Amino acid sequence: MAMMSDKEVMGDILATHKHITAAYNSYSNECMHKPLREDLLNILREEHNIQSGVFTEMEKRGWYVPPCAEQQMIDQTKTKFQSVSATL
Repeated sequence: MAMMSDKEVMGDILATHKHITAAYNSYSNECMHKPLREDLLNILREEHNIQSGVFTEMEKRGWYVPPCAEQQMIDQTKTKFQSVSATL
């Protein structure tokens, strides 16, 4: 049986935490019971902190290098949201 490399393990952990945070985000958005919602939000915050730590470690090792946004994409996004906010 082939062993996973450290890079593959960290990538799996990062992907898992992305899914976990998405789930907790949905759960907390739809929770009607305030104390439970607060607990879910606290867990979500903890999961984001873990995800951030994994991302930072992978980035430090050169294993996860997100592409830089091109200025044209930044400008398009700003224009899009400025027009949306103007209609509110």
